[in-house]
Amino acid sequence: MSNDFYTSSILPYSGIIIKICRAYTDSQEDFEDYYQETCLQIWRSKDKFRGDSKWSTWIYRLTLNICLTLVKKKKKTRQYYSTDAISQNNEAEDNTAFSDEDLNLLYEAIKQLSDVDKAVILLYLEEKPNKEIAEITGTTPNNIGVRVNRIKKRLKKLLDGKIN
Repeated sequence: MSNDFYTSSILPYSGIIIKICRAYTDSQEDFEDYYQETCLQIWRSKDKFRGDSKWSTWIYRLTLNICLTLVKKKKKTRQYYSTDAISQNNEAEDNTAFSDEDLNLLYEAIKQLSDVDKAVILLYLEEKPNKEIAEITGTTPNNIGVRVNRIKKRLKKLLDGKIN
């Protein structure tokens, strides 16, 4: 990947790429793998961008698809391990890269949402308009407005349970 392409076409959108990758991972190692895979896939498929949407919309959608694919692959791989080994491994993981406790709580709550709801709330937190979120997720702006309100209530309930 050329440094120019990364600097001009990926780096300006790294914030949302990071947020999406973080929402779908449980460890720093997985996060780094997802981020690297996303950047690589953006570079590999850049010539497939037709301009039907904004570059940022295409990046978000591609990032979501990559993360969802990696999550599915990881779930298939986990089936080969015993559940005891998985729970011991998850307890032992150290998530040192994300040091802000409140932010960690928010991401833990977001991880409990459905895949579509995760995508919607991450884009909402990125201050994307409902129309753009709808375009990325393949729904309507009105549906996004309703969905965001429901997600906020669910997150509040989840966070109140963890904080109080």
